[in-house]
Amino acid sequence: MGPAARLAALLAGPAPPAQGPAGAAAREDTFSALTCVARALAPERRLLGLLRRYLRGEEARLRDLTRFYDKVLSLHEDPAAPVANPLLAFTLIKRLQSDWRNVVHSLEASENIQALKDGYEKVEQDLPAFEDLEGAARALMRLQDVYMLNVKGLARGVFQRVTGSDVTDLYSPRRIFSLTADDCFQVGKVAYDMGDYYHAIPWLEEAVSLFRGSYGEWKTEDEASLEDALDHLAFACFQAGNVSCALSLSREFLLYSPENKRMARNVLKYERLLAESPHQAVAEAVIQRPRVPHLRTRDTYEGLCQTLGSQPIHYQIPSLYCSYETNSSPYLLLQPIRKEIIHLEPYVALYHDFVSDSEAQKIRELAEPWLQRSVVASGEEQLQVEYRISKSAWLKDTVDPMLVTLDHRIAALTGLDVQPPYAEYLQVVNYGIGGHYEPHFDHATSPSSPLYRMKSGNRVATFMIYLSSVEAGGATAFIYANFSVPVVKNAALFWWNLHRSGEGDGDTLHAGCPVLVGDKWVANKWIHEYGQEFRRPCGSNPED
Repeated sequence: MGPAARLAALLAGPAPPAQGPAGAAAREDTFSALTCVARALAPERRLLGLLRRYLRGEEARLRDLTRFYDKVLSLHEDPAAPVANPLLAFTLIKRLQSDWRNVVHSLEASENIQALKDGYEKVEQDLPAFEDLEGAARALMRLQDVYMLNVKGLARGVFQRVTGSDVTDLYSPRRIFSLTADDCFQVGKVAYDMGDYYHAIPWLEEAVSLFRGSYGEWKTEDEASLEDALDHLAFACFQAGNVSCALSLSREFLLYSPENKRMARNVLKYERLLAESPHQAVAEAVIQRPRVPHLRTRDTYEGLCQTLGSQPIHYQIPSLYCSYETNSSPYLLLQPIRKEIIHLEPYVALYHDFVSDSEAQKIRELAEPWLQRSVVASGEEQLQVEYRISKSAWLKDTVDPMLVTLDHRIAALTGLDVQPPYAEYLQVVNYGIGGHYEPHFDHATSPSSPLYRMKSGNRVATFMIYLSSVEAGGATAFIYANFSVPVVKNAALFWWNLHRSGEGDGDTLHAGCPVLVGDKWVANKWIHEYGQEFRRPCGSNPED
């Protein structure tokens, strides 16, 4: 254990977070699908109604207290109201013996607040859990990283990428909504509790700055204070190697809370450490962003996401073209689909207006009641993971006749058999706050993959339909092919996952970039090898 680690063991940082409320683990993870986040508006509207009734009751109570105050004050201000008057003397005795006791011990205030508490308890089971707050905070950090967003800008409600002296507006909201000091503190605290000081420090710094600007103001809803923010930021700075900063913040903390013995001990230890190693007083601590072992293509992935869609300009590459596609199918003869060839190796095509607005809405409505947290295959298991934030549902074509029509349209356009077991049911996905799916293959890369349970081979092709538009972010990035496709509402993206030989195409590694602003819905139709032998036969070249 090094010197810094030994000192960290001796120093006392802020206490770890309390566990979420009982039963929270049983609640759905609201943050992982924006439609669930939208549903959270309903219980808040109920809470607003409860608070409105409480405020009206309190206003009436305070009006009555003001009346009593004014009545008694007028008697004290009237010099012509001597206690020699037996009526006044009686009322003075009565007030002091009875009236004031009734005012002080009035049940009206407690009845008002109890009604509010009772109403809250009825709504509480429908509220997001503590894990949702953590998930939403991690989503902000993800957006901060992938889109290189400035924390100060986010706190002000603007989405700006800052690289050196260059500032780029990625999205201009119609209404600016800024974060409070307590909001910033909660994001920083989530990172702090994970030991992620790279993200914790800028958010806690912003919290400290905002708390300083409003010091002395009391906000009922805030959980934290300037002292809390200074406490966490000081220890985060120490953990990051910036002892001088930790000492300065700890001294500031003691200005507000001089009786805090733990912080006083920390100050002495920081001073001792700086005295033993004077170079640390001027050393600039450089905090490295946490590495993600499973994401070796992070820089390429994030670079493609930052372009917000970067397919080649067609006139620069003549082999890429647009056309009206019928695929020689009578089904499409009178209503061909607009086809745009995005890339050749791997082959990726975008079919514009593949579904109508009403069809997209119908698919979303059919899927919404069945949405569950999306999982990924890990060996023979299906796991919920941080690198895929969304909820999904599977729709059989028997659910609605429109889904049968959709299957016929996909089959006519691709020339493939899309009926089970040669294709999977339609998977509908709704992304959450900062929802994403980091680089992955759609086809199985392991013989033990659950995909093979269908006994119809690997996923030969992907047909992905964009069921909504987004305001920013959410592009589909092909990592090794080095291009990305923005979300195009009602369009469908098609690509081959396997070569004609049946080998996986490594160039189809792709990702769903985090949704910066908007509600992203997609529908996936995965088509398998078996049943396509004469529809997509093997080629003479193993590389085809």
